[in-house]
Order: sequence, then structure tokens, then C-alpha cells
Amino acid sequence: MRSARADEFRDFAVSRAGHLYRSACLLTSGDTHLAEDLVQETLGRMYAMWSRIARIDNPAAYAQTVLVRTFLSHRRLRSTGERPLAELPDTAFSHGDDPALRIALLDALAELAPKDRAVVVLRYWEDRTIEDTADAMQVSSAAVRTRSTRALARLRERLGDSRSELVAAL
Repeated sequence: MRSARADEFRDFAVSRAGHLYRSACLLTSGDTHLAEDLVQETLGRMYAMWSRIARIDNPAAYAQTVLVRTFLSHRRLRSTGERPLAELPDTAFSHGDDPALRIALLDALAELAPKDRAVVVLRYWEDRTIEDTADAMQVSSAAVRTRSTRALARLRERLGDSRSELVAAL
């Protein structure tokens, strides 16, 4: 029984780790080390409650919710605003991507408040509904709408006219 549960969790973790990592990278504005820590913490929390996971309709969405909540609690608990920027993030680019555009977007996301960044990632990267985003962040739907409007306006302002089509595509 215990081995089957562990194997089931291992399969889940292997299948979702990449997706969680990409979302964590966006939430952390390209801080790959923190993103890895958030994914590990998320998977650890998921494992701890894996025996009760059968009651959850969509474990993948729940893992995403745990990731966002872990990120937000990390931001609240963080004692310093220090963020090392000596190197560019270790991200892989496909041949069609514009690295300068990707870096500009990550920089613009980094300037958003953590909750605004979480709203942008959940709503436009994860393509969640307003209600799902509100539930994941434990806020009202109105707060999600307000934050998303403000965050997109800040991104458009930061990226300028030449890159506003990227924000519009979010």
C-alpha cells in the first residue's frame, strides 16, 4: 500500500515538476534558485497530504495553488529585499523566442508587487479564471480584477509601446 502510494506520488511529481518550475520562475521573476526551492516545498507539502489527495478533483491545479500560496508566504516571511542579479537567469530559449524580450518581461514582472505578479501569472500564464485565481490567493474576485488591471497597466508602462503587444497577449 505504502509503496503504491509513493509510486503514484512520484509519477505525479515527475509529470508536474516542469510546469510548477516554469510557473515558479515567473513568480520569482527569474530567480531560478528560489523557484527550485518553491517547487521542492510545494512537492513536499503535496506528499505530506497525498493520502487525502483522492478527495481533490484536480491535484495538478491544487499543486499550483500550493505553489502560489508558498510563494506568497515566502514573500511575507522574507526579512530582506535583497535580490542577487550578478547573472542572467538559467533559462532555455527556443529558436523562435526573443531573449531580450523575455528578459524585459521578467524584469517588468520583478517590479510588480508579489501579489500583482501572482495574479498575472495565474490569470494569464496559467489561464485561470478570476474565481480560481481568487481562491488560490485567498482574496475576493474583485481584488483579482483590480490587481490584474493595475498590474497589466504597470507592465504596459514599463515595457513601453514597442513591447506592449506582449502584455496585450498575456
